[in-house]
Amino acid sequence: MRRLFIVFFVLLGVGAGALSASHDDWGLKVVMMVIGAAFGGAIGGGLANLGRGRRFRRLRTVDEVEPIPGMGLSGRDLAANYWRDSGHPPFMKGSVRAW
Repeated sequence: MRRLFIVFFVLLGVGAGALSASHDDWGLKVVMMVIGAAFGGAIGGGLANLGRGRRFRRLRTVDEVEPIPGMGLSGRDLAANYWRDSGHPPFMKGSVRAW
């Protein structure tokens, strides 16, 4: 039904372009019909609500796709725990006290 609605407006635009250049050469008629078809398609698509039928999904972040495990040695793990480990891998930091 929507396609029929759009085709109707495209043909209406072609007819308006041909009518507006009815006393001119064929080159100008063709150009006016193409312009009328473009405007008719845009108006028909807007009135048929073609853009409103689809909902967009929210894109997932990297942490949602691949969650960071607790004690890994990958770059993402080290970056996630940099505030806690000061850039050192877990259990690799030297102790502060020397016994």
